[in-house]
Amino acid sequence: MAITRRLEMRFVNAAGRTVTLSVPDPRENLTAAEVEMAMNTVIGKNIFTSTGGDLTGIAGARIVERVTTDLIGG
Repeated sequence: MAITRRLEMRFVNAAGRTVTLSVPDPRENLTAAEVEMAMNTVIGKNIFTSTGGDLTGIAGARIVERVTTDLIGG
């Protein structure tokens, strides 16, 4: 069995659509304040753009854990 984790940072773009940036293996003790500060930096410095234009706001953030269990082989 393998467990993987990723941080999903969800932004709103200029077209009003949601854009997700994923970061694999986030630090265990990552705080909401740290994530929010990083997301505000991404928006403020206009680091990324999307097909719907610049990222303009924060839609949310979450840590997703995935458990994979091999049944045969692996």
